[in-house]
Amino acid sequence: MKKGCFLLLFAFSALFSTAQTEELIKFANFEQWLQRDIKESAIIGGETKTLLEIATPAHWTKENGKQNIPYTNQGGSPWATSNVYARVSGIHKTNSSVFRDKHAQGYCAKLVTRVEKVKVLGMINISVLASGSIFTGEMIEPITGTDNPMSKMDLGIPFTRRPKALKLDYRVKLTGEPDRIRQTGFSKVTTIPGKDMPEMVVILQHRVEDESGNITAKRVGTLIYQFSESTKGWVEGKSFDISYGNITSSPQYTKRMGLMSGESVIYARNSKGQNVPVEEIGWADVSATPTHAIVKFDSSHGGAYIGSVGTTLWVDNIKWVY
Repeated sequence: MKKGCFLLLFAFSALFSTAQTEELIKFANFEQWLQRDIKESAIIGGETKTLLEIATPAHWTKENGKQNIPYTNQGGSPWATSNVYARVSGIHKTNSSVFRDKHAQGYCAKLVTRVEKVKVLGMINISVLASGSIFTGEMIEPITGTDNPMSKMDLGIPFTRRPKALKLDYRVKLTGEPDRIRQTGFSKVTTIPGKDMPEMVVILQHRVEDESGNITAKRVGTLIYQFSESTKGWVEGKSFDISYGNITSSPQYTKRMGLMSGESVIYARNSKGQNVPVEEIGWADVSATPTHAIVKFDSSHGGAYIGSVGTTLWVDNIKWVY
């Protein structure tokens, strides 16, 4: 009898010790969207465009007589998007490449690579390739130029836990094109070898800021995954493992997973309110605790202005798994 009770207790203990818990990232069920209206300059047509943001529902039109209001994250949402308002040389312009779409009984985020076209004075055509992107952090508006796109993003949010995986629902549509293009709008369209694929990036960092406001980081956790095939409908509840510590000897390691520095450096806002580079200076110990988390989804990969028109990624119900 005692032996039976002991075995039963052991079985329950094993069950609970291996049980995992899940935590939805705030607003990552994509049921809440904010709308904002931006009036573009008359010189490029003067249309009023509506941009969507992942935040507490609201509709921004005019505020104190001002039509075009730079966006900052609202309602406690950790998410920013590539739906942006730009003001370059006095010209007001928008880009939309993230949309709300239906999934199951609710909504999801749809990220699309598309060409944003501008016609100046009805004569000069400028076409820029823009991929859809959502990420934890903030976009710094208004965008005032096309150089160094990463410097317009405050990437990452405070985070001190150690999840074992990221779980989500997703759907993918590739174009079938064998190569990508690079189209900046100000130079000749060029071909970039390799097919286009949406990408998921999860980077856990331990950041340190010095007295001058410079930020360095050690890489704590890594998950980078490219969706290499179109899906037949939705893939529901798929988990992707996060690797900790120095992963350069792992069979799954690729150059894309390497430390971010130099041309690949990201930016974040320091305690002085400045958006500065975050140089990754090494790999953290395998048991280290992060200070920040970057979760980023892009409809294309390879950098700014690179992709294939029509590549699409849908995501929903993004959760940490512990």
